Parts: sequence; structure tokens; C-alpha cells
Amino acid sequence: MKIVFDIPSLVPYVNWPYFYYAWQVKEEQEKIRLRTEAEVFLKKIENRYQAYALFELFVANADGDDIVLDEHRIPLLRQQQGKPPYLCLSDFLRPITSGIKDRVGVFATSVDLGLETDFDSDPYQKMMAQLLADRLAEAAAECMHEQVRKNYWGYAKDEQLSIPDMLIEKFQGIRPAIGYSSLPDTSLNFVLNDLLDLRQIGIRLTESGAMKPHASVSGLMLAHPKARYFNLGKIGEDQLRDYARRRGLPIEVVRKFLASNL
Repeated sequence: MKIVFDIPSLVPYVNWPYFYYAWQVKEEQEKIRLRTEAEVFLKKIENRYQAYALFELFVANADGDDIVLDEHRIPLLRQQQGKPPYLCLSDFLRPITSGIKDRVGVFATSVDLGLETDFDSDPYQKMMAQLLADRLAEAAAECMHEQVRKNYWGYAKDEQLSIPDMLIEKFQGIRPAIGYSSLPDTSLNFVLNDLLDLRQIGIRLTESGAMKPHASVSGLMLAHPKARYFNLGKIGEDQLRDYARRRGLPIEVVRKFLASNL
């Protein structure tokens, strides 16, 4: 399913604290000034660019530390450090041995590439455009996830949350993004590409699985009421080897993908 968003529809979903953080702005008056300038900029470009979401819902189950979707598998990693329980995202799906089918969502969002390339002649506008592009891609993910929960998947049909409540994740389920704490391996985007065909929304992948435009988000949607985010932390050589086997990749290739977690 592909959704096209115009900029005005996404502005209410923009998470402004992350925007201020990217600018390293802390003073309240400076935040007010910066947001005013950002809103003027968004108004100026609202008819020139769009944002996009792409998602599918799959019948799925957990098979150990893998998520199984029909003929595809999404290999995952499990915490090895900190205090129990040592979590893996597959824990939030019914095991394949249960005989009961579960569901998982797979998604990506992005923006028109021009938001990252059309303002090179003005450093300030270039930075403004790029940071707003990041926020719009995240806003598209937020808006898409709301529609999925209420309509397409429908496991939270009666959800009545304000946007501020959504932005602090008071909804049921989680939306872990690839490249972040519980899904650090960006090369999983190749698996998502097989499932979604990311070119539909203009995303291309680098050799490491990083997305272009940079203002893109990808990941999973899990509905379990107790699903939560976690920091994978450092993993050992044994899990690295097991993960490489499940990915079907040489261990030295996977070692590069997971360098920050070793």
C-alpha cells in the first residue's frame, strides 16, 4: 500500500523537539524563532514537494530469533547484556509452533529527493530543508502508523489519541526502525526491499543498505500490547556467527554491518 502525503497534512505530526535538537537550540525564544522560520519555509514549499509511505501487512510468526513471513525471513538479534529478560523483537509474535497465525507490518517512508538537493546555493536554506525533510519523513511514519492501527490492520479501531500523545508513543504496539537500537543492522533494508520494492517511493539503497534520500525511515510494526523498545547493546562472537548464518552472508560482511554492536 502506497500513501502520498502533502506537506500541510503532515505539519501537525512534526515532532519539533527533535528539530530543535538537530539545530542545537536550547533557549525558548530561539526555539520560537526557529519554528516560525520553519513554518514559513514549509508554507513556501508546500506545493513543490510531497512525502510518501509504503507498507504491507503480512501473516507472520516467530521462529526463534527470526520473523517468518511466508517465504521470507527477517533475522533479528537478541540482547546479550544488561538485566533479564534479554529481548528480541520476535518475542512479540506468536511462535510458529503455536499453530496460530500472527501479523507483522513492514514499512518505509521518504520525501521527494529535491528537498535534499534543491537548496545547495544557500547553506542556511539547505540545512533547513534537510532537517525538515527528516521531520517530514518521521511525520509520514507517524501518520501512516495511525492509519494502520485504526483502519488497515485495525487492531486499535477505537484509539482516541491526540497527536502529542502519539508523539510520546501512548498507542498500542511499537514501530521499531532499522538502524536504531533494537534493529541496528541497516542491511536489513535489503530484506525490506524484497518485500516492498522501495523504488515505489523513490528510495535507493547503498552497498551497506543505507537509504537515499537520507530523509527516509524503514522498519517493522508490531501490535503486541506488551511490545516495547530496547537497546540491543553489544553482542558476542557466538551471536554474530549465528546471525550471519541466518542472514546467509559471510561473517566478515555482517561484522562490518554490526561494527558498532561488537
